[in-house]
Amino acid sequence: MTFSLVARCAETGMFGVAISSSSPAVAARCSYARAGVGAVASQNVTDPTLGPLALDLMAGGLLADEAVEKVKATGAFIEYRQVLAIDAQGGTAIHSGPNSLGIWTQAQGVDVASGGNLLANDGVPAAIVAGFEAATGHLGDRLIAALRAGLAAGGEAGPVHSAGLKLVDTVTWPVADLRCDWTEGCPIEAVATAWEVYKPQLDAYIQRALDPREAPSYGVPGDD
Repeated sequence: MTFSLVARCAETGMFGVAISSSSPAVAARCSYARAGVGAVASQNVTDPTLGPLALDLMAGGLLADEAVEKVKATGAFIEYRQVLAIDAQGGTAIHSGPNSLGIWTQAQGVDVASGGNLLANDGVPAAIVAGFEAATGHLGDRLIAALRAGLAAGGEAGPVHSAGLKLVDTVTWPVADLRCDWTEGCPIEAVATAWEVYKPQLDAYIQRALDPREAPSYGVPGDD
């Protein structure tokens, strides 16, 4: 009931997760990223503990493939889980349990990994990876392009209703965490629209947190 990707920007070191699903609030339950460490998607029959666990393991020095192997060895009901990870070196790893739902598959590329379940066809993750690798610009732009490519390739077997985009950079909090938790329209386009509004303000929000004395104006009525 989900398709997603985890990715790294080799130029900036930024990490991101982009995800969409027929289920509500998928990004709230399945997307994890930590600055300087990596990004993880924990999906299918979701166990939200696996994302932080994989990040902790990578923060402790394990590569993505080693962390995912440890998750497989220690996670409960791992045969139902799908876990994607990317580490600080751009290494990727994916676990898809044999009890993943419907048509499920996975794909990996340079600085990107994608997986999905209950898919319309088994080519969706490969299309997501190709979409990411073909895109240019900000990591957020490339993640949106990849989700769109997955949807164009068939996406889920049924309509998707939620989506999300999470980015981490050099600060300890996500520099972008945009979600559409439910819509009867296209949640990927809802998140894409939010990203186009948010992207020009991203650096200003970071600066306001670090030192508001040096921050630009808020650009809202009443802010003189």
